[in-house]
Amino acid sequence: GEIGEVGKDVSSPEEFRAYMDGYRAVLPEGTTGLSKISINTGTSHGGVVLPDGTVAKVAIDFDAMKAISKIARGEYGLAGAVQHGASTLPAEMFHEFPNNGACEVHLATEFQNMVYEHPAFPKGLKDEMYAWIRTNAADERKAKDTEEQFLYKARKKAIGPFKEAAWGLPEAVRAAIGDALEKKFEFLFGKLRVQGTKNAVARFIKPVDVEVTASAHGFVRDDEAGD
Repeated sequence: GEIGEVGKDVSSPEEFRAYMDGYRAVLPEGTTGLSKISINTGTSHGGVVLPDGTVAKVAIDFDAMKAISKIARGEYGLAGAVQHGASTLPAEMFHEFPNNGACEVHLATEFQNMVYEHPAFPKGLKDEMYAWIRTNAADERKAKDTEEQFLYKARKKAIGPFKEAAWGLPEAVRAAIGDALEKKFEFLFGKLRVQGTKNAVARFIKPVDVEVTASAHGFVRDDEAGD
């Protein structure tokens, strides 16, 4: 579930209780319901992009997260609060998420940024992707956006069309970018206290083996290979 709107007002316990009570009132009998609740603590998806293309620092309302997570677990049996838009937050903040009851943290934009800005990522490919964005994602440009703001916010659109080109980069390039990503994952796993949770995860998450076949655009399941 999700209350409020990411990038707008900080969520409150009162808003959460109103949402959950209304939701439960119409929940069909015998259904499980929600497992977690997404709230706004002051962030926005992808961060707040400044005119020069850099991302503004934001203040996180961890008190709101802690209060809502406590209510979510104690009164409604949920896992806790979900933090959207955490990718661009300062590194020193991340230990606060487990400290204040977050059960899930969304980080995709940071990994995308690391790939685009990595010194090994070919400038020619990046220029080609940006040219595609200017033509094919022009509707993403807001009237007041600078060129840097527009490209930063819209460049996720180019990942799909250029997947084959990215996957086909020389092994040394992919290894360099992969090493940077791996170090970031290791850092985040430590800050978010993921280590030592394998057995707990295994109790509830049962992986399913899916056969895959290489294709020009990545991988597909065997039963889709002819599509």
